[in-house]
Amino acid sequence: MAQPPRSGTAPAPPTTTLPAQRTGGRPEPAPPPAQHRRTAFAEGVDRLRAAATTEPGRLRVIGALLALLVVAFGAVTAWQMSERAAAADDVLTRSQPLSSDAADIYRSLADANTAASSGFLAGGQETEASRTRYERGIRTAAEGLVTAAANSDPDSPSQATVTELSRLLPEYKGLIERARTYNRQGFPVGGAYLRYANEKMQQEMLPAAEDLYQRENRRLDDDYADAKPYPWAALVLGLLALAALGWAQVRTYRRTHRVLNHGLVGASAATLVVLLWLVVGHTLARSGLGDSYDHGVRSLNALHEARIASLKARGNENLTLVARGAETKKVGEETYDAYDFDFGKNMGALNAGLTQARELADDHAGRAPVAKAGDGMAEWKRRHTSARAQDENGNYQQALQMVIGGKGATEECFDNVDASLATALKHEEAEFEQAAGDGKDAMDGLPAGAAVLAVLGAAAALLGVGRRLSEYR
Repeated sequence: MAQPPRSGTAPAPPTTTLPAQRTGGRPEPAPPPAQHRRTAFAEGVDRLRAAATTEPGRLRVIGALLALLVVAFGAVTAWQMSERAAAADDVLTRSQPLSSDAADIYRSLADANTAASSGFLAGGQETEASRTRYERGIRTAAEGLVTAAANSDPDSPSQATVTELSRLLPEYKGLIERARTYNRQGFPVGGAYLRYANEKMQQEMLPAAEDLYQRENRRLDDDYADAKPYPWAALVLGLLALAALGWAQVRTYRRTHRVLNHGLVGASAATLVVLLWLVVGHTLARSGLGDSYDHGVRSLNALHEARIASLKARGNENLTLVARGAETKKVGEETYDAYDFDFGKNMGALNAGLTQARELADDHAGRAPVAKAGDGMAEWKRRHTSARAQDENGNYQQALQMVIGGKGATEECFDNVDASLATALKHEEAEFEQAAGDGKDAMDGLPAGAAVLAVLGAAAALLGVGRRLSEYR
């Protein structure tokens, strides 16, 4: 029997001889690709899917979705109604007052022009009332321009219009003062200066003032358009939240045979209150704003246009006597005195404005002054026809007395028409403020109330689901 060698070293391990790799053989297979690390979102989805396979997991998902729906409903309601309440406030406190201010600028300029021509006809016997009316018109227009400048955006078209009117107003005043000075001295050139001033007023200043008025009216229309649309997003979310809460309660009843879950009932009640508040509040607001536009803004626009037409008619009536045929206009084959022709157009515009204002007035207090203005207009036209007949027959002084002679003159009719229109305007402004105020008040508190109730409703939904979850512990 062979004996192992006696030495102090351990035997060497057997070596394994690897077979030689053949050149040109199949390559070794590539190692498997490294697995990509999964994202947190994917892992969260897996956890959610795994949790949804158990009733507690499903309840947690349902509670989270219900709370999210209720909070989203409250947030969207608060956002949409905040925008509409702000627009309604702009209608009441900003847009409509600025629109009326722009109309007052137009009216004041036309009033000053009318008073200037009346004072010119009186010659050296210009009355204190005529002079005061002219100064008041200029002062009111200047104050209105200051207000418009303060409320116009820099570099906007409205700002440019206000700047242009502010430049033209001193020029106009200078022409009127020259006309008045020459007229008192008996120089015929005074009439030329007055006609030049009237031309600047009619062709430059009044069109610019009308442009400003139209821009402010468009701003008012934009604010109405922002305040009145239905909050569809909030309504749809509210219905979805109610439907989800109802489904959750039916599901709970089928699994537990318990009729009510206090938390889900509280969440449903809070959601229903917000939804009803939204529907009723916005409906009342829309109704009030619509009434303020139909029987407020439209009536005011018609009355403003009628009053401006009466002022322009009075100015043209006076200038007919100032020019004494110096300005003519040919229409077809007929030649007319230019100012008398424009007087007829202005009276037509006055009649149209009064007709529209009468149709829009919704009570006796609104219709009565408009009807009185209509009667005054009819008498004015009759007296004007008589005055024109006297002037055309060469009785200038008689015609002058029939125009500016006080009692029995066309001046009396104009004053009655103007006073009646001022009364109607005051009444319609009060009607507008009442209706627009009611519309705005209907939305007060809704944004904040919706947010608070939505938070309470979401908390109630979570508590209701939590009560079910506690049964599994």
